[in-house]
Amino acid sequence: MQPWKVEALVSVDERGQMVLPKDLRDRAGIKPGDKLAIVSWEKDGSICCMSLVKADALAGMVKDMLGPMVKELDPE
Repeated sequence: MQPWKVEALVSVDERGQMVLPKDLRDRAGIKPGDKLAIVSWEKDGSICCMSLVKADALAGMVKDMLGPMVKELDPE
């Protein structure tokens, strides 16, 4: 089984807005007011793929990645 799958197809309205389906929001624990970071991949000068990451999860990932380096720079 692959770790990724197409969850839904969404449309972009004339104002550039999209609606994430309720069942997907529920399963992902996305609530009104939550912040989502958009992570993109570029190929040949164009964005070919985008992913949504909860901002608090992204902050935790960055802290986990940079924490050891910060400790090394400032051992106190």
